[in-house]
Amino acid sequence: VDNIFPEDPEEGLVKANMEKLTFFALSAPEKLDRIAAYLSERLTRELNRHRYGYVCIAMEAMEQLLLACHCQSINLLVESFLSTLRLLLEADKPHLHILATNSFVKFANIEEDTPSYHRSYDFFVSRFSEMCHSDHEDLDTRNKIRVSGIRGLQGVVRKTVDDELQVNIWEPRHMEQIVPALLVNLHGLFSAFPSLFSGSPAEQTEVCFRELLCRAAYGHINNAIKPVLMHLDSHSLWQGRGFAVQCFQIIMYSIQSQHSHLVIQQLLGHLDANSRSPASVRAGIVEVLSEAAVIEATGSVGPTVLEVFNTLLRQLRQSVDYQLTGYYDNGGKHKTSSIEEKKLQDAVIKTIGSFANTLPIYQRSEVMLFIMGKIPVPGIYPALGSPNSGFEGSRMIQVMLLKSLLQVSEHYESSNLLTALPSSFLEPLLSFTLMEDPEIRLLVLSILTSLIDRRHNASRLTTASVHHDICTFQHDVFVFMQHAQRLYRHVYLASREENSGHSHYQALFTLLAVLSVELANEEVVVDLIRLILALQEMTLSNQECLSVFNRCGIHALCAAFLNLLSQLGPPPTLHQHITQVIESRQKDAPHLLPEVMFCDKPRLPEGELKVDEALLFIQSKICEALAGSSYSAHCERFNTPYTPQLTEEDRLSKRKSIGDAVSLQVDMDLPFCPDTPQTEHITFETLKNAIGVVEEEERRKRMEVVERFQTAPFEEIAAQCGARTSLLQSKLNQVFELIIRPPPSPSGHLAPRSTPVYEMKFPDLCVY
Repeated sequence: VDNIFPEDPEEGLVKANMEKLTFFALSAPEKLDRIAAYLSERLTRELNRHRYGYVCIAMEAMEQLLLACHCQSINLLVESFLSTLRLLLEADKPHLHILATNSFVKFANIEEDTPSYHRSYDFFVSRFSEMCHSDHEDLDTRNKIRVSGIRGLQGVVRKTVDDELQVNIWEPRHMEQIVPALLVNLHGLFSAFPSLFSGSPAEQTEVCFRELLCRAAYGHINNAIKPVLMHLDSHSLWQGRGFAVQCFQIIMYSIQSQHSHLVIQQLLGHLDANSRSPASVRAGIVEVLSEAAVIEATGSVGPTVLEVFNTLLRQLRQSVDYQLTGYYDNGGKHKTSSIEEKKLQDAVIKTIGSFANTLPIYQRSEVMLFIMGKIPVPGIYPALGSPNSGFEGSRMIQVMLLKSLLQVSEHYESSNLLTALPSSFLEPLLSFTLMEDPEIRLLVLSILTSLIDRRHNASRLTTASVHHDICTFQHDVFVFMQHAQRLYRHVYLASREENSGHSHYQALFTLLAVLSVELANEEVVVDLIRLILALQEMTLSNQECLSVFNRCGIHALCAAFLNLLSQLGPPPTLHQHITQVIESRQKDAPHLLPEVMFCDKPRLPEGELKVDEALLFIQSKICEALAGSSYSAHCERFNTPYTPQLTEEDRLSKRKSIGDAVSLQVDMDLPFCPDTPQTEHITFETLKNAIGVVEEEERRKRMEVVERFQTAPFEEIAAQCGARTSLLQSKLNQVFELIIRPPPSPSGHLAPRSTPVYEMKFPDLCVY
């Protein structure tokens, strides 16, 4: 061994003598442990004398022996080799650290067949991680030390990850050292300053980080991801679209695809854990979730799909509470702003759409039903909103959940409209078209349009005009006809809402246009024309309390849609009649056309709205135009004007507080007197006259009950409810008396009265 060291260390290792030593070691492998021990002793002596040239020669000799020896005898060298590396890494010389790291990397690349039971790499994990955090004054030296630390960690991972008998590198105590050390250097990849210098450790870090993640098995993912979350928390790296997003992009692309849902679950749990954090932190986590969902390639976010959306919807609800109170904690110490909370809400809604896009079609249907079930309906499900948020909070939650539903529906593609709009989903959705809030109605119309528009025609119909020239094809969608009448009815009722704006009429036009394209057949066309004529008649009726803007908006809607409908297959004579009416309006009444009304500043006529017959679409002329064509078989339906029926669904949609719900259960002003029944001869005229006042009377009664429950003392309300309960019980007793009266006896005498069934006391062990 002494002969391999030259007199002058600059001459390097004596190669001839090194070859002799190698041959001797291979010939007598039992001498390897003594050779290694002596080399280690010689290196330690030279290190203590600061003769670093000989130190390098000793390390080179040990490396050559390691590479030359057979796998069966390498264990004789390893113990001395690792102890020597510890000495070099404990020294305070950077070049010795780099020397030791390079030797360790060479050792890590050697494949061993014989397992080792007594090696420990804890020191190397700790020391290499510490080198990754080097803050040496010289930038070039600092980068070299950090790169060496990263390569050392990479070597530890390669040496230990596939050997179950050695240290488990995936244990939390190791991951909590390795992962932060890598992230500190990975951050330099996304900042401009460190990357300007050659030898930056960022690129090497990314390679090491990806290699670590790609080797992670199912049970190791959580231990690898948790330190990432802790590092981002402690260094405030969630804010903005920056390092956190790019870091998890690396993670999602590196891990095995079947394990990606574990990362999603970790992020969801971390989002819940940060519910009391600032809005910027929560928004950053949500943004990372959104990007992770886009990268997720298996088409599923794990076994608990609905739990993902439940967590995101819960964050929306909490954000509404924080926005209304101005604080994101219960103690009222940490303030938040509406702008920050709105950014978070937008991020959550975007993330819901991203997650939904990764799901198969059948799961998207379940998600839409799930979101619909979470929308609070005032008066029916008031408890779904926060008790502190009140009506305004419920309204905000309604808007956000409908926006989330719109995100899901925009990318929902189904070959069967009946599958896309089942009754369990369509009925509650349509009830929101009659809500008093205009934003909610507009969102619902957009959702309906996106679900019905399977061929993406809505983008070409976003601007209502009388100059459309669209060519379309008929599609076999008769299975959807059972839903068509519901849609017509809600279009009719939604068009007369007082607070509708030009965007609402634009949305109604788009919805009707998409319906006509998707359901292009004779029966549908006739029904749509009947609906338009009913809308036109509504604007001319004095019974409807419509503003001038509403009347002009409905007229413009009718003109735009009939012009489009006339180009989808009906005879040219129908198009001629519609064109004549439109030309007359362009000349004498431009305020009845969509180009004038469906804009930010519509031009309304002065005074009351007067519409001449020449400006109207005439039913008789439309029937004449359709006569003699394939539509003539359905023309008899024009003799029956379209009149939607008012149902309980419409009343429920108008509720704004829980007091309205009580009004349907306890109507204190309505006497209950079955003893004096009243009869009246009902005629058609009686029903016709009653239709106009029924809704107004019901609205007045509901308002009285609401006011009474809001202003009256509790004792008075309790007394009135108790009195009504007693009255109801007495009437029930009378009914029971009549029901259980015994039959007359044959002798004509009344049989003794038996105990009523509802008063019998059965023994405890009686089985019935």
